[in-house]
Amino acid sequence: MTSDKKTCPLCKGSKIMIGACECNAEWRGVDKDESVDDCICEPDTKCPECNGKGYIE
Repeated sequence: MTSDKKTCPLCKGSKIMIGACECNAEWRGVDKDESVDDCICEPDTKCPECNGKGYIE
């Protein structure tokens, strides 16, 4: 019995889709510890193509 598993073309085997970040100085805010935050990031999500397996059967 052979296994016909191919690496997922969407996530390239990583199992997750890394959330995109967008930065803009107009959004700049300062946290209580004086760090500057001017980026908004989407959370990482499970790959919808392979359902988080990293391969397609």
